[in-house]
Order: sequence, then C-alpha cells, then structure tokens
Amino acid sequence: MPRYDFRCRECGDTFELSRPMAESDTPAACPEGHDDTVRLLSTVAVGGRAAAPAPSGGGGCCGGGCCG
Repeated sequence: MPRYDFRCRECGDTFELSRPMAESDTPAACPEGHDDTVRLLSTVAVGGRAAAPAPSGGGGCCGGGCCG
C-alpha cells in the first residue's frame, strides 16, 4: 500500500499515512487532530545500476587515432 506525506497547516507537523491509491486525495487529520492538512509531493527512490561507461577507442575521429 502506498504511503503519502502530509503537512498540517495549523501546527506544521509532517506525517505519513498508508492508504490505497483511490484514497490518495482524501483529506487527512494530523496526529494532533487538526483538519487543515495538505498532501505533499514526494520523491520516489528507484534502485538499479548506473549505465555502463561508453567503451573507449575503436573508431571515430578522436577514438581511432586520426586526430594527430
């Protein structure tokens, strides 16, 4: 289930809730009970490998030795 970050406009508290995507825009009360909250945009960390470096040498003007 996705997690969504919220910030309370009254007390400034930032909190997160797990809820279905269908309820992502449903208003949420902060842990202190205030109802004036706003959902924050958050970044997503994606794992994986960086692209491999381009091979050097072997052709082209600067890689093939034609540039004196």
